Amino acid sequence: MFQLLRNIGGFVVIFWPCTSVLLVMSDALLETSSKSAPRGSNSTKMPNIKLFCGSSHPDLARKIAERLGIDLSKASLKKFSNQETSVEIGESVRGEDVYIIQTGSGEINDHLMELLIMINACKIASAYRVTAVIPSFPYARQDKKDKSRAPISAKLVANMLSVAGADHIITMDLHASQIQGFFDIPVDNLFAEPAIIKWIQDNIADWRASIIVSPDAGGAKRVTAIADRLNVDFALIHKERKRANEVSSMVLVGDVKDRVAILVDDMADTCGTVCLAAEKLVEANAKKVYAIATHGIFSGPALERVKRSSFEAVVVTNTIPQIQRMRECSKIQVIDVSSMFAESIRRTHNGESVSYLFTHVPM
Repeated sequence: MFQLLRNIGGFVVIFWPCTSVLLVMSDALLETSSKSAPRGSNSTKMPNIKLFCGSSHPDLARKIAERLGIDLSKASLKKFSNQETSVEIGESVRGEDVYIIQTGSGEINDHLMELLIMINACKIASAYRVTAVIPSFPYARQDKKDKSRAPISAKLVANMLSVAGADHIITMDLHASQIQGFFDIPVDNLFAEPAIIKWIQDNIADWRASIIVSPDAGGAKRVTAIADRLNVDFALIHKERKRANEVSSMVLVGDVKDRVAILVDDMADTCGTVCLAAEKLVEANAKKVYAIATHGIFSGPALERVKRSSFEAVVVTNTIPQIQRMRECSKIQVIDVSSMFAESIRRTHNGESVSYLFTHVPM
């Protein structure tokens, strides 16, 4: 503690007994200092938030903005006549906390380039921080060198995002969680698991008698986590591939007789694997078969396969736009995860932990 000795001619004399320090300070300066920095105050103010939307998934971006109670910021996205991407940020981002929502779907290469240009445009416009919100991470399956001269494209995408100027990445259910290690910047990999569990409990009446099934060995960890939280059994299908997207044989490990079988995977692409798995489960006398995946890509003949399949429903999240596919196939249902992304943005902006979202769905 200090001792105020006296006020002499507009100057304050302060003495610290423990350090024998004597300080002479202008009375006016002391008053100004006490007003500008009150005890316990934080002199750095958190910047305002700016939420931008790429052209890949405007519906999800609007839902996130509504959840946050803010408007989407203005940006002009178009192509020149030579097909180069043109981006114009329509408002000031100087000193702002910027979030750009762009998922890996549809014209993936164009959307990726658009995201990179938007990040760079905000960065060189003096944004305080730029966060790329990528619900479905592009090139996530090319995460390792699995044969001679194969590229590790997921690492390349990570490098491109970092070089463009991204300070932070928010994504969901990476195909391999090790992709986070490709970055030298923070990556929040959200899990769809809480939303999937909630959907199962709300929409499958006899879920307590169900069994969670992984369509391959790689998804065993994901399936066991869901089965443990639901307190039900799990099974596994072992598959052997002739080549990419082509399965030659399947072996079911587990008993699904007279039970509701729920296939869970991180993505549904051509749906060849899950449809074959459904047939295998029906042959094993499963009562009903559902499929749940985080990312519904549905490329090639996927929708026709789902229509002809024995699924009660194929459930995916809206990390990728599904409105048109739901019109074309009545079996496709969607889990809305916009609340999870909105809450992760809010928590990141306010400097709070996002680990709550790993086990809970925001109300």
